[in-house]
Amino acid sequence: MTGGARRPGQRATSGDRTGRETPEGIFRESSPAPAREPSPANKPLPAPPSESEATEQQHPPPPPPPAPVLLKPHVVSPTPQEFLLVTGTGPRDPGVGMFVNLEGDPTRSTLEFDKYPEQLVVDGRGVGVDPTPTTMDDDEEGYVLASMTRDFGEESRHGVEIQRWDLDPGEGDTEKYWLEAPAKDSSLPGRVGMRSVVDVGDVYFEAIVERLRLKRFQPFATRSMDASILSLHSFDSRTAMSLERVSGERELFESTDDLPQGWEDHRNEEEQQFAQRLGHARTRVVAWSGNAIWWTVRNPLVLRLDASLTDMTTTQVREDQTYPSMDRRKLIEVVNSLRGREAKTETEFLSLGYIRQRAGLLLFMSGLDALAPPPSEPEYRICEDALLEGGLDPRVILAIVPYLRNEIVEGRKGIWIHGGVKDVADSFITNSISENSNTSKQSGVMSDHILNFLRRFLAAWRKKKGFGSIANENEVFRSVDAALLIVLLQLDSATPPGPPKGKSVRLDLYELVDKGVDCFERAISLLESHRRLYVLSRLYQSRKMAGEVLATWRRIVEGEPDEGGEFREGEQKVREYLTKIRNQALVQEYGVWLATRNPKLGVQVFAEDRSQVKFEPTQVVEILRAGAPGAVKDYLEYLVFNKNHAEYINELIAYYLDIVTSKLEESEEARSTLAQTYESYRALRPPKPTYRQFITDNTINEEWWHSRLRLLQLLGGSQGSASQYDVAAILARIAPYTQELVPEVIILDGRQSHHEEALRLLTHGLGDYDTAINYCLLGGSSIYHPVSGTVARESLPSREQQAELFGFLLSEFLQIEDISNRVEQTSNLLERFGGWFDVGHVLSLIPDSWSVDLVSGFLVSALRRIVRERSETMVTKALSGAENLKVTADLIGKIDAAGPSIEA
Repeated sequence: MTGGARRPGQRATSGDRTGRETPEGIFRESSPAPAREPSPANKPLPAPPSESEATEQQHPPPPPPPAPVLLKPHVVSPTPQEFLLVTGTGPRDPGVGMFVNLEGDPTRSTLEFDKYPEQLVVDGRGVGVDPTPTTMDDDEEGYVLASMTRDFGEESRHGVEIQRWDLDPGEGDTEKYWLEAPAKDSSLPGRVGMRSVVDVGDVYFEAIVERLRLKRFQPFATRSMDASILSLHSFDSRTAMSLERVSGERELFESTDDLPQGWEDHRNEEEQQFAQRLGHARTRVVAWSGNAIWWTVRNPLVLRLDASLTDMTTTQVREDQTYPSMDRRKLIEVVNSLRGREAKTETEFLSLGYIRQRAGLLLFMSGLDALAPPPSEPEYRICEDALLEGGLDPRVILAIVPYLRNEIVEGRKGIWIHGGVKDVADSFITNSISENSNTSKQSGVMSDHILNFLRRFLAAWRKKKGFGSIANENEVFRSVDAALLIVLLQLDSATPPGPPKGKSVRLDLYELVDKGVDCFERAISLLESHRRLYVLSRLYQSRKMAGEVLATWRRIVEGEPDEGGEFREGEQKVREYLTKIRNQALVQEYGVWLATRNPKLGVQVFAEDRSQVKFEPTQVVEILRAGAPGAVKDYLEYLVFNKNHAEYINELIAYYLDIVTSKLEESEEARSTLAQTYESYRALRPPKPTYRQFITDNTINEEWWHSRLRLLQLLGGSQGSASQYDVAAILARIAPYTQELVPEVIILDGRQSHHEEALRLLTHGLGDYDTAINYCLLGGSSIYHPVSGTVARESLPSREQQAELFGFLLSEFLQIEDISNRVEQTSNLLERFGGWFDVGHVLSLIPDSWSVDLVSGFLVSALRRIVRERSETMVTKALSGAENLKVTADLIGKIDAAGPSIEA
């Protein structure tokens, strides 16, 4: 520590080259130096002692105060523009580090050391510091390492205090770390020296290789497979049977017979060689103690974070637990510390991904502890983000859940994950599966909060389909789709039967199957086992498998259980679906099936204009006669009434007659019912509806009754069928039932121009006077069906024919048995339609006993008509006379103009 200037030729130490250390001689002149004797050549002679000095020698004074403590100065350069200077009051007192620039101005907050350092070294260029050519390869974080002696109770230990120098106290973690040199024997190590060197040292971390290298993960290698199936047998026998079948399919699919011999050993060797590059580290800091020397190297990121994760797991397992508890809060802190952190090297990229995977997996496993409080929604979101960002194979998560483990498809080459993640998963699977696993444990594992997490996690993975970065894409997404389907089915089991309302799990289930799943066969098995037939039909629709869709719908319509209960109005949906497909065989098969169950709907399949498959009516009739005879009538009705195909009227009338006559023949009650309707209708007092309206309003919900109404509609010519059916053949069919089928006889008489007989039956057989009047106006056509719009004039009879019919009707009205009814109907007829009657003929028919008041309306209108007709005749004669005079005058003028002519 003596003073003296550096010689011009003196070389700097290694610290000069790196900018990290300062040679001891630089600041020696500023250090206090002890007094030194001058050289003998220049030594002056001592003066003789005085009396006072002699006295002092006899009586010496008290000892002088102790010399000041001398501290070894420490000056290092963390950056090319900064120095770190350490000051203190004593070697056993704390030290303070100050940062100054080249001008000596402070640049950063001070550092504190528990004891004044014995040696000081900085490592790393520091966060936010621009790299220089000499620091380009240095790690970014800046650390200061201080060798010192610290007191631990009554014991003093030598070691290194480590802290960051590039973070201000308020900006980051100011935690200090204490590192002791490894002891070679039972004795404690001595003081630790440290120095930065020019050359770098290479250090190899085997632990990094073990954690980051990919290893084959085999979720079914343990006894968990049998245990899961056993537990599932008790949970749901249908699901267990399905899983047993899947297990056989997996063994067949994942057979490794076609892989080269020793492929797995070769893969392991490749992964080992690749990972060895990741375990390599470099350092410039050496430390020594006694005769031992070591490289002082940073603990790599992956080991530091992995150790912190390991510390969060308790080492003891309670009797009521199957896996150690984990500090969920600290796990989340680790995950959050990695948010937004970008990797700068390949090793750091793999390390961050590995830590996210392991932390996310541990977080997920912490939620499986039935005794611990379930994670909150934000905690699940953090877990989900960590797993997705880390890129953990979702099959590892499925392996953690026993209920989903059997959905994993390993593939021929298996699942390869980081060794550290594999250890966690293997340990959990081995320790969490009990031979006595029961239903309660299984249901606890699949609690709602776990199911909802899996729903989001697996749905997020499905969005990665088609990404080139996904290894073993086929196996991964087959597993993901199957597991997600199970999760949604489990969640949807609590949804009330029926179509989905609003945004619900059921809509997510529909979306999953509608967009198609990679595990198609497995999805069929799952939906069958859960009795979700409608969802199964949607799955078939996603593959355009129309036959399977219709077969599934038929099962539902025929009563097979469908737990969801969504397929409402199934027959109508089958009809609509049949109009959209182009497969004629399917349309015919299911059209006949539907016509057998619901004839009115079934026949629309064959007659629908919008259908993609067209059938000829004659072909349809033959098809229905062979497969659904009961629907032939409905098909003919559809053709006649909806499509106006008049050529099928005779056949349809024959069907109606078969139904009606068969009923009348076998049922006395039916005949008495018809007779009762006639009596009840005749007993009504005017004004009253027509007989057709009466029987329609008082309809009986029986097939023969409706068939008779349709028969009357056809016979009455509602389809323009006046000349389309065989009247004689129909009369022959109803001849035995003329007393019961009076309206039919009336219509047929009208078609044969037997108007007197028809009006007689209308008046006395039915008492339907309004229909009788319509009969006269329309000439016997279209009287028993609703007339819409105006009747074509050419279809109406002439006025002379109408007058003739009204004459017949007047004669029948005058023969009505009830005198009051006779007078009322006759007076009404004469008053309303007097213009069609001859006054003299009417007066000859009216009984002399009737009062003039009864026919006063007719007489007044008749006289007015006579007067009007007389006046019109006089005007016509006058106009004709004038016209005659004009024509005669024109003739005379033309004769005069022509002059005389001589005829031989």
